[in-house]
Amino acid sequence: MSNVQIYTVAEDLKSLLELEKAKGGTIGFVPTMGALHDGHLSLVKRCKDENSLCVVSIYVNPRQFNESDDFANYPRQIEVDREKLETLGGLVLFLPTSEDLFNVNFASPKVDLMGLDQRLEGASRPGHFQGVMDVVYALFNLVHPSKAYFGLKDFQQVAVVQNMVGKLSLPVEIVPVPTLREASGLAMSSRNQLLSLSQQEEATLLYKTLCFVRDNIKSIPLSHILASAQELFSASLLQLDYLVVVDPTTLLPLTEYQENAHCCIAAYLGKVRLIDNMAL
Repeated sequence: MSNVQIYTVAEDLKSLLELEKAKGGTIGFVPTMGALHDGHLSLVKRCKDENSLCVVSIYVNPRQFNESDDFANYPRQIEVDREKLETLGGLVLFLPTSEDLFNVNFASPKVDLMGLDQRLEGASRPGHFQGVMDVVYALFNLVHPSKAYFGLKDFQQVAVVQNMVGKLSLPVEIVPVPTLREASGLAMSSRNQLLSLSQQEEATLLYKTLCFVRDNIKSIPLSHILASAQELFSASLLQLDYLVVVDPTTLLPLTEYQENAHCCIAAYLGKVRLIDNMAL
């Protein structure tokens, strides 16, 4: 017998959630796009530990993709994902439809993020974070969670969602969860499935670059560090999009080291876009 309850109809899920809250329970929520890995499962474990009911959603959101090929190629494996969730058990899997999320009554949240959504990933993928806010806002309106869990591998996404929640005064606590990495240092990501084993080894350059910046930032001028780090890509198959050290609150680039500085990196390996980040 399955220990994962699957809901595909929002109204049915609503009845379950209302019953849980009537009993004094708390709803924890992990929104995902599927192709689950151990990083996702770490969010689910944290959610289960801290709430009486854990809801995991899987929905590949077209609004946050800038290229149709990227959306079409994004890995989809609902049955495999369900089996992984079964190993944790005692949770709800929600598979919403676009009609549930973006019906005629849906109004896209208009939040002034003071440029937070236009830097780094926002500059390279215009409109991406509005798409993220749309789907997170829509999901929150269906699930009404007490807490929602997001991985810090998507550092900028966490910042955007936290700002949206604050600006709109939504009654949910955003819980950031540390990045999980492979033994090689490669950040766990659903997109890693699109890479061959040799490409996955090549992709470890992102992590090595972040470590290089972290290990030298207090002893070498930042501009020199970034220039040296960028040179690491000249002999690589990776095409660097950006490598920048930023203020973690504003995501504005820094010209010298400061406490809590954060390094963010993005690169392409073939058609696969990879991102990573590290606190310095």
